[in-house]
Amino acid sequence: MSEIQADTQDVREIRINPIVPSESVLVATARSMRPKKAEELAPRDTRKHVETCPFCRGNEHKTPPQIMAWPGAGDWDIRIVENLYPVLGDDRAQAGFNFGLQQTIDGYGRHEVIIDHHEHGIAVHEMSESHLAGLFGVYQTRMRQLFESDERLKYVLIFKNFGPAAGASIPHTHSQVIAMPVVPVNVDAEVKNSAAHYDKHHHCIFCALIDEALTFEATIYDRASGAVRRKINVGQYVVERGEKFIAIKPFASRYEWEVHIMPLAHQADFLDLRAEDLPDLARVLKRTMARLDAVIGGAQYNFFLHTVPHDGQQGAHAHSYHWHLEICPRTSIPTGFELGSGLFVNTINPEQAAERLRAIAL
Repeated sequence: MSEIQADTQDVREIRINPIVPSESVLVATARSMRPKKAEELAPRDTRKHVETCPFCRGNEHKTPPQIMAWPGAGDWDIRIVENLYPVLGDDRAQAGFNFGLQQTIDGYGRHEVIIDHHEHGIAVHEMSESHLAGLFGVYQTRMRQLFESDERLKYVLIFKNFGPAAGASIPHTHSQVIAMPVVPVNVDAEVKNSAAHYDKHHHCIFCALIDEALTFEATIYDRASGAVRRKINVGQYVVERGEKFIAIKPFASRYEWEVHIMPLAHQADFLDLRAEDLPDLARVLKRTMARLDAVIGGAQYNFFLHTVPHDGQQGAHAHSYHWHLEICPRTSIPTGFELGSGLFVNTINPEQAAERLRAIAL
């Protein structure tokens, strides 16, 4: 891996997301110096068991009925239950309707909670690799079960919120799964844009980004003076790499410490992930989260898994789409400019952020 040249100059540029070009990011490092109130670090309740917590082992009677548990025998380490306050459900039939320009679709689906671990306050980077491999296996099993349960379901989103600002309402470590009859607009944009890229260039754009991160380097000079304007080095955006998976800092990072994890070999559907590859995914996630914790310990975050939709067109996108896990730490509060323009503002140079994460000794 080439030595990285730290860019100490202020950066102010609009970066285009290569996957979804309409989603742009304004990198403005000088903005980090302005007076602001950052989102507070999420308080860590590190207790292993809380008597009043409905998600702690022994309090199973305080949750809705169990859907599944892992392992299947003995004390559970991972448990799935229905969400007590679902955003979608199958408890009532309600037909959609149209009038004029107004349209509705029945809010049918499933909303479930995956209790990630029996220990109340354990963090992801503190979980064992074998446990994390089991967690991803549970994600995969439940996703497959939901798709097979009803042909109306087009997409299953698995995500995790940590901290109140990220949407977590219960401190016990947990993820959520929502099965829905529509494809989320951001996933649809990824699928359509990656398909357009494949039609034009005959290769997966996600695979191309991985290849660039591992093999590409360049020096860009100023035409007038000949001075070096920018150096792009091999491995500059790589945060962590395993045998089968890689963690990359996006060039157009929406969030200061955003990292994406994806399989090195092309794979469109998370359901096609082999059991023997789960340990390497677990190791890459654990080490990536440990790096994030070391640099921004206690930060609130979301992560979510994007995979090819099961909308009847998944075969057509098998070669162009690439499933991935997006990790988005929440270290700043969106402003009126961001909300009004749809343009994310990143106050940390992504290259420097990747370097800081990579420099952590594990």
